[in-house]
Order: sequence, then C-alpha cells, then structure tokens
Amino acid sequence: MGEHTPPAAAEILEREIARAKSGDRDALESVVRAVQKDVYSLAIRFLWHPQDAEDATQEILIRVLTGLGGFRGGSGFRTWVYRVACNALLTLRKQRMEQQSLSFEQFGEDLAHGLSDAPLRLEDDLSQGLLLEEVKIGCTLAMLQCLDRDHRLAYILGEIMELDHIQAADVLETTPSAFRKRLSRARARILSFMKAQCGLINLGNACRCHRRVGTAMARGRVDPSHLLFATSQQQARRFPQVLAEIRQLEESRRAAALYQSHPEAKTSDAFTVWLKKLLDDMPHN
Repeated sequence: MGEHTPPAAAEILEREIARAKSGDRDALESVVRAVQKDVYSLAIRFLWHPQDAEDATQEILIRVLTGLGGFRGGSGFRTWVYRVACNALLTLRKQRMEQQSLSFEQFGEDLAHGLSDAPLRLEDDLSQGLLLEEVKIGCTLAMLQCLDRDHRLAYILGEIMELDHIQAADVLETTPSAFRKRLSRARARILSFMKAQCGLINLGNACRCHRRVGTAMARGRVDPSHLLFATSQQQARRFPQVLAEIRQLEESRRAAALYQSHPEAKTSDAFTVWLKKLLDDMPHN
C-alpha cells in the first residue's frame, strides 16, 4: 500500500478493487494482501505487542472486506483503509502495554534505574546482537505508548509513515491545520525525550541498549528464547552502520529515522492460516 505507491501499481490495485467488489475471489485476495502489511505495521507501532497487533489487524481486515462494497473512491483506497484502521485502533479497549499507563517521566525513571555494565553470558556474538535489537525496538516502540492515542497516531502517520498532512488529516477526519499542530506536539515530545534519555540519539546520555539487556531479561521483559521484535540476523548486523547514518542527520530527523530503521514487521504463521481461512470463507462469484 504505502504512501509512495508507483502509478502503475496503483492502477492495478484500482482494477483489482473493482473486480473484488463484483465478487472476484482472486481479486479480493490481491486487495487484502496489498494492504495487510501496512495495516499490521500501523497496528504494532500503535499497540507495541505483536499479538495485540495481530488481533487488531484481523479486526481491521474484516472491516475492510465487509466495507469494501461501500467504498466509493472519493478519498482514495489507501486513505480509506488507513481511516478504517485508525478508527478501529482508537476504539479498542486498552491493550497490555497501554494498561501500564506509561508517562514520559515514569519511563525516563525506569530507564535511569535499569542500567547495568555486567557482561552478558551468551553463546555467541550474534545472540547478543539480536538481544540488542530486541531491546532497541521494544524500547523505542514503548516510547510511543507515552503519547495519548490521538498524538500517537499523528506521529506514526505523519513522522514514521510520512503521509502528507492533507492525507493524514483525511485519515483522522480532522483539518490539515489541526493535524499539523497535533503532529508538532507529538514530534516535540518524542524528540525531547530521546534527546534527554536515549544514547542512540544523543551520545551524551547514559542509556545504551547493551546496558538495558540484563535488566530487561531479569524483569521478564525480554525472553531470549522468544524474541518479539528481533527477527532478522542481517538487521542486527547492519544496525551499527545504520546508527552511524542516523547520527549524521539533523537532530530533528534522528528520532523518525530510528523508527524507520526498524525491520519490516511480519505476522505469525498462525495469522497467515487465519487470513487464508477468512478469504476462503468469503462469499464470491
């Protein structure tokens, strides 16, 4: 789906949408597969935990499928899907991370008191690289939870996913001016926190991912045998180079670049099985 879908791909998707609305089973599957990754990417940034994000993505895709017949094309399919997704996310009951009611102040205190220089006893360097990746992704996603839902969505859509202000305002059903103000507040809060706390963004800060791993494991926040976020060994190897590039950016762009450096979020095998069953059960011509 993506904000910068090539014109040719957009035209193909439009044709598939028309066929899907007439009941074509293959076209329906193509449309769902075209939006699935972006819906899940939005959900996991909003909710933090992959299982919560998968549950939300299931609900969103069902709404997309059942509402497709009513899509008139006035605001564009991508915008419509994002609107369906955001409306679903905003009306969810509080999920597991939100139930902790994190504030930036509380999160900062937690980071400051959870640092350790004790060496980790791991089998190999790659294991440590994946653990560092797990802590980095989990921690930066947790920062988003310190924003209320409206500001969190504004930051994800405008800063991380880089929707323009007009489209993002349309998605959130507000005015471009109101969206810009909301995004500006969210950006300022995230950047201020990272500048004050995160050693990835500001070398002068004490907090480093390697100093957080031991505490995260001891508190049960990271399970080396079941990593939630660090699924790519290649990503773990590349991150030092990526980080060097991020630090060369203007300070105001580093936080967004850090989020954009996360590997593509992928759904589980169980989700794939669920989606196939959903599509198989849909009525078609």
